[in-house]
Amino acid sequence: MSGLPGIALADWRAGGQDFEFRGHALRYWTAGPDDAAPLLLIHGFPTASWDWHYVWAPLAAQYRLIACDMLGFGDSAKPRGHAYSLLEQADVQQALLAHLGVAGPVHVLAHDYGDSVAQELLARHHEQRIQLASCVFLNGGLFPETHHPVLVQKLLLSPLGPLFGKLFSRRTLAANFAKVFGPQTQPSEQELDDFWNLIAHNDGPAVMHRLIRYMPERRVQRERWLAAMQRGGVPLRLIDGALDPISGAHMLARYRELIPAADTVSLEGIGHYPQTEAPALVLQHYLAFRQTLEARDETTATA
Repeated sequence: MSGLPGIALADWRAGGQDFEFRGHALRYWTAGPDDAAPLLLIHGFPTASWDWHYVWAPLAAQYRLIACDMLGFGDSAKPRGHAYSLLEQADVQQALLAHLGVAGPVHVLAHDYGDSVAQELLARHHEQRIQLASCVFLNGGLFPETHHPVLVQKLLLSPLGPLFGKLFSRRTLAANFAKVFGPQTQPSEQELDDFWNLIAHNDGPAVMHRLIRYMPERRVQRERWLAAMQRGGVPLRLIDGALDPISGAHMLARYRELIPAADTVSLEGIGHYPQTEAPALVLQHYLAFRQTLEARDETTATA
């Protein structure tokens, strides 16, 4: 389906390492040359960094890749009763970079929930708290007014959230993914098993109602994040699966309205998970973006 070989979940897990963040063990992965430009990959909700497995090896041929399962996700700690926050997840990313000794400008590739973390990092760039070299967004709720949550997200956010989270199952996941993936790019049964394995690890459904609080947090941060995106100085691109009912063509249209000289790519026939539905296209458009940046930098250097 993907056109790229990908990495089996067992092999992916075998390549992970741990670091400690505020007393919690977080799992992370690195690849590529240590002297290459660092590229931070930030996954979405409710999945994990394995989402990037199709594009991982091709990107590692050129860049120093860094990714972690954020707090509450995948193979990282999922503390009960924790007040999960997008701002804290941005702290996680900065702590991982510090752990790895990455001090210079960082490129970012983000998806879904990870888009919001990337927006926070972009705001921090303008506050001189981190240096970003570029940021590419895949489908995600960049603007609260265009985010169309599915029913399961609404239920998790409701007073019934704790109960519904505990009832969340592989069957629930499959039903929801069927709605948000493109009709021709549906996940296989094996992929669904693997996605579910990561979500269910360490009783992840028990914290889903706490993780989902990112939706109101996005509204609180909207103006600050939008100002950071509109300010310029950090090259941005949006690569968007157009058929995604959550953040597809309607979100891309809003992006073009709000972001000056918007650089956008619409993937027709693709849904909410472009990096697993059409990884070869995501790779093509990401590498083209980076080549444009490199050509611009060379022109600037020789001017």
